[in-house]
Amino acid sequence: MPRAGLTADRVVAAAADLADEVGFEQVSVSALARRLDVKDASLYSHIRNLQDLRTRIALLAGGELIDRIAAAVAGRSGKDALTAFADAYREFALERPGRYAATQARIDQALIADSPALHRTAEITYGMLRAYGLAEPDLTDAVRLLRSTFHGYCALEATGGFGAPREVRRSWDKAVAALHIALENWPRETHP
Repeated sequence: MPRAGLTADRVVAAAADLADEVGFEQVSVSALARRLDVKDASLYSHIRNLQDLRTRIALLAGGELIDRIAAAVAGRSGKDALTAFADAYREFALERPGRYAATQARIDQALIADSPALHRTAEITYGMLRAYGLAEPDLTDAVRLLRSTFHGYCALEATGGFGAPREVRRSWDKAVAALHIALENWPRETHP
C-alpha cells in the first residue's frame, strides 16, 4: 500500500530536486528513499525501477524546459525569438543541472512518443525556425545545429571549460548572433 501523502508526482519531483543537488547519474532509489524518509520498498508503489524513475525525471525536466522556453519566445520571431530561446535554454541548464542532464538522457522512444512535452518542444522549436523560411530536411538539420551548439556550450560552461578571460556571457551572445546569421543564410536543400 502506498505511504500516505506519497504520490508518483511527489516522488518524481523529489528525485528531480535530488538530481539538481547531486547529479542525475547519482540519483538512486535508495538515495531518494532517504530523502523522503521512507524505505526503498515504499517507492516501488510509485515507480517500477531506477530506469523508470530516470525516465520520469527526464519527462518532467523536458516539460519544465519547454515551458520556460515557450514563455520566453512568446510573441517573438527571428533573432529575438532565437535569443530568447537560447537564453532560456542556457538558464535552465545552469540553474537546474540535474534536470538538464536528464533532458539529455537517451530514453526509449516508445515511452515518449505520446509525451505532450515532446510534441510541444517540436512545435515551438520548429515554429521558431520556420520564421527563417526553413522547411524539411533543413529544419531537422537546423535543430541539430542549435541543440549541439547550446548543449556543448552549456556543458563546457557548467564544468568551467572556458578558461579565457573574456566574459562567458559575451561569448554566448556572440554565438547566438552567429547562429542567427547562419539561419538567415542557411544552405537550403534543393529538391530535383
